[in-house]
Amino acid sequence: MKDWFIMGGSLFMSILTILLVIIVAVSVYFAVAIASGKANEKVNFSHQLKYVKSIGLFTMIIGILGQLIGLFSAFTAIEAAADISPAILAGGLKISLITSLSGIVIYLISIIIWFLLDLFYQKKLD
Repeated sequence: MKDWFIMGGSLFMSILTILLVIIVAVSVYFAVAIASGKANEKVNFSHQLKYVKSIGLFTMIIGILGQLIGLFSAFTAIEAAADISPAILAGGLKISLITSLSGIVIYLISIIIWFLLDLFYQKKLD
């Protein structure tokens, strides 16, 4: 995991990690609000639960942006080198996928968390 973080680029991987921590913190806040009964007092609580999905979607977009910026700089270096082997090209493409893959995985985690929180909230209402 540490190797992926370093290979993916510290800037974008740090942003993705911070967003994952924010998703977990917001989810814990909502879970505590549901468990303590404070969620029933709020008018649009089910709408507020969508913040978890929204932050996850933002994470996926940041991951794709990181991939595109990495590809742009890789193609600029390939253009300057003129002659490059296919193995080096494939290795560079593989590394560029790390940020987008991480962003998509975090987005899937946020959707699962949102689904579970919404299910927990609906059960609490009944």
